[in-house]
Amino acid sequence: MTHLDDEQDEKPLDPAMENVRRKMIKLQMVSGGIMAVMFLAVLVAIGYKLTRDDGRSAPAATVAQPFAVPSGQPLSLTADLPAGFRVLSTSLSGSQMLILGEAEGVKKTLVFDLSLGRIIADVTLSEK
Repeated sequence: MTHLDDEQDEKPLDPAMENVRRKMIKLQMVSGGIMAVMFLAVLVAIGYKLTRDDGRSAPAATVAQPFAVPSGQPLSLTADLPAGFRVLSTSLSGSQMLILGEAEGVKKTLVFDLSLGRIIADVTLSEK
């Protein structure tokens, strides 16, 4: 019985408060709509980033077949270095060997590819 009494005791709002209530409902609907549109925009942006092809292809070094040495046989290669080249240091990464050295007072860096068996880059180092 008390529940019915509460519903009957509720009086209509005066016109000024009713206008405020309507404005608040409109504001709530507009801000909810804006939030829904922004949420959809974020989802579309995430989907676009995940599915787009940015046009960059993989570098040639990563496209090559993996380097494998036959079991039981050591790899025997000869790197043809320039005449008078003095090796200062070497470094190995995958199937490529970096050779830092000097030839006639000029510092050079050579990249020797073990899978190809030849020098693939000859870089002269200079100071400015």
